[in-house]
This record gives sequence, structure tokens and C-alpha cells, in this order.
Amino acid sequence: MTGNPDTLDAVRRYYGETLKSSADLQTSACCLSEAMPPHLIALLKDIHPEIKDRFYGCGSPIPAGIDGATVLDLGCGTGRDVYMLSKLVGASGRVIGVDMTEAQLDVARRHQGWHAERFGFANVDFRQGYIEDLTTAGIADASVDVVISNCVLNLSPDKPALFRELMRVLKPGGELYFSDVFADRRIPETLGNDPLLRGECLSGALYTEDFRRLMAEVGCRDSRMVSSSPLAIHNPEIERRIGFVNFTSATVRAFKLDLEDRCEDYGQVATYLGTLAEAPHAFVLDDHHRLEAGRPMRVCGNTADMLAATRYAPHFRVDGEKGTHFGLFDCAVSGPSAAAAAGPACC
Repeated sequence: MTGNPDTLDAVRRYYGETLKSSADLQTSACCLSEAMPPHLIALLKDIHPEIKDRFYGCGSPIPAGIDGATVLDLGCGTGRDVYMLSKLVGASGRVIGVDMTEAQLDVARRHQGWHAERFGFANVDFRQGYIEDLTTAGIADASVDVVISNCVLNLSPDKPALFRELMRVLKPGGELYFSDVFADRRIPETLGNDPLLRGECLSGALYTEDFRRLMAEVGCRDSRMVSSSPLAIHNPEIERRIGFVNFTSATVRAFKLDLEDRCEDYGQVATYLGTLAEAPHAFVLDDHHRLEAGRPMRVCGNTADMLAATRYAPHFRVDGEKGTHFGLFDCAVSGPSAAAAAGPACC
């Protein structure tokens, strides 16, 4: 175990004893700005009622194209997202749920047989462990295609160790895709240790610039914001104690790739083929990359790698190599002829 034991114990008690259902939460932390997509809503009918009742987030940070993948859900709780992932990865895939709270894992495991019978296959494994030290849960180096997390990473008292672990367990080209809470400033340590504020996903929220720096330190120089929305605090007492901080609930994706720290221009163009079942008309990479099916888009070198050197590669055509460098990507189409030839620009 790493980090502050008192903080971890407080979080364990809050989620294992204090909260009985999502209705007990005092904020809208980790509520995504967009509605849950229809293909995920359809899966909810196959999730056991107790699992749904004991789910403490809203929305589900599940990326497209995970059929056959090995997916790790950090802080899986009672397993709602794990069981949704189970259907999406299919019989040839695998889902591992890790949580430190035995009370929640007991609920998740209690319904494994129920879901296996309903789905027609069993591909789920729940493990007790700390997300800052995934060796405690038996997660090997470079063994996972996708890591997801739903409003859990902010709870960690040792975020440098946590993000090092995420990069360790991901395969080359693997994806980290998570929803969490971010702050517009560093939160005082006195509030960071408050059990209620920590349990409500507020006082452990990372300052956005510190998150960027931390990702760079663990080898990820270009993480992307997919969506974000302001976080509402409904409890007057919580507002009085920490209302001076502006919080954002956001979905972020990052890849285990050797990327540059700026968008560099190599004259590359990407075209989405429209072949992801969840996104027949357009693929949203992040909040400034919506690639329409069949429409070429000029992209920087980092974006080209995110599409061509990951599991998304079969769904894109990326034209151009990195043999010629044209300087910093201009993040705009240069003139009408370029717009006609290559569509909208990357940034």
C-alpha cells in the first residue's frame, strides 16, 4: 500500500459504509456533460438491480472499439461498468475490476454467476488491491489494452505512484480513458484530508496544470480532454467549506505512445472509415477532433499516431509519413484550396 493510510481508510469507510446508493452523494462529481450513449443505455437492462443501485457515479467512461480487448476498471466498486464492459469486449475479451473496498467487491462477486448466465459467457475477474500498487492485484507489466476509471483517481493520496502504475500495466499503444474531477487551483492540504470532501471527489481533485505536468513525468506528453462540464455542489455546508474552488467534471484519454510535447506538422491527413459500430458517422477523439466518416482532416503528428499506432488503426487511413517536418502545426486550414483538399484542421 502507498499513500496516506488514514486517507485510504476514510475513503474505504465512506464508500463501504456511509454511502448506501448513488442518492446519498452530495455533488454531481463525475457526471459527464453528455448523456450516456444509446448503445450503453441498452446494456443497463442486463445489469443486476443491486449493482445499479450501488453505483456511485453517473455516466460511464467507456471508449469505442474494445471488442476482444483486455480492460482494467480501477475502483470498480460493485461492478456496474465491469459488467457493461463484459458484454462489449465479448467472449474473447477480458475485464478485470480492482477495488480496495471488500464490502463493494462482495456485492460485485455475488452476481458474477447471474451475469455469466445472462450473457452466455464468463470473462470477469474482481480483485482486491490498491490502484497505486497494481502488483497487489496481480496486474502484470504491459498486460492491458485499456484502463478505465469513473471518478476514482482523485481519491488516491499518491497520484505520482498511481499514474506510473497506469503506464506500467498498459500495453504499447494502450489507452487510458477516464472521467474525474479537476480543480482550477491547488487545494489546501487541510481540506485534502477531510473525509467528506475526499469521499465526494472534491478535495483530492488534481489542479489541471499539475495533471498535465504529472502525465509528462510518466511519459505521456499529450493527453486529451474529451468532454467537460462544471461541477455543481448541492450541499450548502460543502459549498461553504470549499466553494472558492471551481471544479470541472471531465473525461480524458491518453495513450501509451512516444508523443511530442507540442503539435508538430508533418503534412499528414487522417480519414475516418466509419467502421466503428458505436460511431458510424463520426469519431470523437477529443474536444477538438471530430472526424466525420469519409472526410479527410489535416492532423498533427501526435494525432496521427493516436489513430494509426493504437487499436483504432483499422478504422482510419492516415496519409503521410514523418520524413518531412513543416514546423509547429498551425491549428488552422491555410486558405480555401487547403480546406477543399484536406477538410478541417487538427487543432
